[in-house]
Amino acid sequence: MPSQLVCRPERDLPVAVLRVSGTLDRQTDGALGAAVRRSLAVQPAMLLLDVARLSVADPVALTGLGAEVCRAEAFPAVPIVVCGAGPRTLDVLAADRACAGLRYADDCDKALAEALAEVEADGHGHTLRVRLRPVPESCRQVRQLVTQACSAWQHADVAATATLVATELVANVVRHAHTTMEFTLGLRDGRLTMAVRDKSRLMPRTLDPAVTDAGGRGLRLVHDLTDAWGVLPVTDGKVVWSQLTTMS
Repeated sequence: MPSQLVCRPERDLPVAVLRVSGTLDRQTDGALGAAVRRSLAVQPAMLLLDVARLSVADPVALTGLGAEVCRAEAFPAVPIVVCGAGPRTLDVLAADRACAGLRYADDCDKALAEALAEVEADGHGHTLRVRLRPVPESCRQVRQLVTQACSAWQHADVAATATLVATELVANVVRHAHTTMEFTLGLRDGRLTMAVRDKSRLMPRTLDPAVTDAGGRGLRLVHDLTDAWGVLPVTDGKVVWSQLTTMS
């Protein structure tokens, strides 16, 4: 009989909670990874992963979780808290170097209350979200949003570069994905993050166009102007993200 794994997202923002139950083995580890990526894609302040009802049939299957932790350290820099893990699960996670960034809590409800209080005390940080249509006008809208945010957050030093990068991220959706999108701008620990989530599973790729080519330079420009960028695939599309380090 095939193994069953249920990954139930209970909330997304400002703190995400993903409750996992069933059996984790090499047949179901892909489902866990996809669910974690889906929760991270909305860029919450923290992700609580409730594994109190999870049975680990194959320790090797937990390596997928380690991969998602490493991915989250690059983007979206969201702390992942594993709640209610049994002794065997804790031992396996502790032995995986990729899982070194994980935090742990005995009770998920208590951890959620503490996380929400922390977010409230922090004033929800610096994060802006806007839904955009796949039309050229969205490029102008996102340029205005980024310019105003950089000024309000006192980071005019990166405003010109950030507006250019944000425009290219949005324009890529307009040209290729042709779906509605959510643009997120965030500032955390001296890093300005820009991300666009669309509903196309077509993965972007950088091109090396000739001088006479009319297009193909968008993501190459993002690569050249940012400190880091990448693609986070999710079940209903993808998130293309980039980061800039501010001067202060």
